[in-house]
Amino acid sequence: MKSFSVIAAASLLLNAVNGHYIFQQLTANGVKGAVYQNIRKNTNNNSPVTDLADKDLRCNVGGGSSGGTTTVSVAAGSSFSFTSDIAVYHQGPVSFYLSKVADAAASDGSGDWFKFKEIGPKFPGGTWDLSTTYSANIPSCIPAGDYLLRIEQLAIHNPGSTPQFYISCAQIKVTGGGSKTFSGVKIPGHVKASDPGYTANIYNNFNSYTVPGPAPVSC
Repeated sequence: MKSFSVIAAASLLLNAVNGHYIFQQLTANGVKGAVYQNIRKNTNNNSPVTDLADKDLRCNVGGGSSGGTTTVSVAAGSSFSFTSDIAVYHQGPVSFYLSKVADAAASDGSGDWFKFKEIGPKFPGGTWDLSTTYSANIPSCIPAGDYLLRIEQLAIHNPGSTPQFYISCAQIKVTGGGSKTFSGVKIPGHVKASDPGYTANIYNNFNSYTVPGPAPVSC
């Protein structure tokens, strides 16, 4: 019994320490990178960003500068994945954004961002994609050049409390591609406190959902 209590206490402590998740690995060109390889390292451990006016919504706390992060070349139209240290377990949508920049290593993310994929709940039932890895494709029509590639998971698991953003940014150089450009939004400012998808109660009459932020673009 004593051993069981010790193990249970240790498990609770571990869960408290590892209570959230961080997107810290990027798979590009079919290769899964090391932790924080090509992904800007945050400095808030696994804490979320919660202030809609905070510039840390761009690339997380500490992600406003490269900090020596390397930039990986990827072909337009190719697939990539973000992987977190543990599986996402707070319900909420996942969105992918890109920002065209002159130099991925020098950018602070203050330019325009466009969303190109979002993952919301499936109905009926309102079930969420709670995974460790989320994948998408670089739009095939965008111009070649440097970009910041951003994943955003918005946790809305606790109605009545402030939603939580879990964010990471990768530095990429797109090769190939086309010439289509998209109008973008500034971050912060892409999500508003009045957005239904930001304030949704997922436990009461949850029959539809609109992911906050701009609509995804398409080639």
